[in-house]
Amino acid sequence: MGMVDWIRKKRDGQELTTAEIEQLVAGYTEGRIPDYQVSAWAMAVYFQGMSARETADLTMAIVKSGAQVDLSAIHGKKVDKHSTGGVGDTTTLVLGPLVAACGVPVSKLSGRGLGHTGGTIDKLEAIPGFSTEMGNADFSKRVNEISIALAGQSKDLTPADKQLYALRDVTATVDSIPLIASSIMSKKIASGADSIVLDVKYGQGAFMKNEEDAVQLAQAMVAIGDQVGRETVALISNMNQPLGQAIGNALEVQEAIDTLRGRGPQDLTELCLALGAHMVSLAKDIPATEARQQLQAKLTDGTALEKFRQFVVSQGGDAAVIDDATVLPQAPYRIPVIAEQAGYISSLQAEEVGLCAMQLGAGRETKESVIDLSVGVLLHKKVGDAVEMGEEVATLYANEQSKAEQVRARLLQAISISSEMVEPPALIHSVITKDGIQYLA
Repeated sequence: MGMVDWIRKKRDGQELTTAEIEQLVAGYTEGRIPDYQVSAWAMAVYFQGMSARETADLTMAIVKSGAQVDLSAIHGKKVDKHSTGGVGDTTTLVLGPLVAACGVPVSKLSGRGLGHTGGTIDKLEAIPGFSTEMGNADFSKRVNEISIALAGQSKDLTPADKQLYALRDVTATVDSIPLIASSIMSKKIASGADSIVLDVKYGQGAFMKNEEDAVQLAQAMVAIGDQVGRETVALISNMNQPLGQAIGNALEVQEAIDTLRGRGPQDLTELCLALGAHMVSLAKDIPATEARQQLQAKLTDGTALEKFRQFVVSQGGDAAVIDDATVLPQAPYRIPVIAEQAGYISSLQAEEVGLCAMQLGAGRETKESVIDLSVGVLLHKKVGDAVEMGEEVATLYANEQSKAEQVRARLLQAISISSEMVEPPALIHSVITKDGIQYLA
């Protein structure tokens, strides 16, 4: 049998065998199967779906298409975290040191961002001197010494995923749950994680626009983890408004430091404690409630902030940023965004707020775009908050005053104010494990 047979089988709703999926991925990666045939197969998957076994087989075939990170030199159980992305998502900067402060090894591989703001590496590079360049031996050594290290993702990981995603992007097959799930999980597995905690976001500022689709994606990824021997837990979280208050690289670093000091935004703190509880629970084999208590104690007694200091120093960064925010890149203009009526914030269009930050220069529209680490949006009000007419609801940090004035008008359009009191939205919708779903909101 060959590619035409595999297309036909999937078109007709049949399952491909493990060997057929492996041959398909290897053939495409090696250039023996052309784009047009894989496009036809992807469209058949889009309409017919894949079984849990097929999706797991596809994931592992993608993993095997490239290098795999060997973390065996690191002591303890390695638990990785992945977020499906959003606006103001600063969780990794808080979670890494917080979980490491509990003695759990955090060996994190991250990338740069394409969108509203930079990725985790871009954000950390707002700290003068901070470097993510290191070899595998040095990476493992740092984790064993201080329980945390963060490096850039190797270009050798999951080459099949890069090829498949580029093809899906131009054939209207991106929005396929099995293909999304295998893409995400292949990178996590290739990165060497023993267990995985997922933050699957839904809403106006997320890739998955509603709870139902987010739950389906989370269930598919948890099933992959179960099939391939990586215990996986997923939290479904709301991204109809930005997470936290800061959208922008240096601004988000400062917000992460504030959060580790115990003074961060309530929603960012809550999500980090919830995700961290499951990471520590998986690593130490203890109940999540007990793990959360440990995390809370590390926030309260300053251990988490001290771990962040060790992390920064270990990777060449200037630890003065922890006590002096002016060490971070500073935008010369701070433009207030003023409420034009009194009432209650009824909505903050997350995607539009993120695009405002990108327009200021905080993100990349293309891979070639140069990020301005100093600019962004700082929100002073969130959904449900009362506001007076003339009150400052946000501040724009900008390097060009004229551009900031354009963004100010755009941001005002993204903020809705109601005369009626509004309840803040629930942050975490549910937790999904191999045993089922637990609804929290």
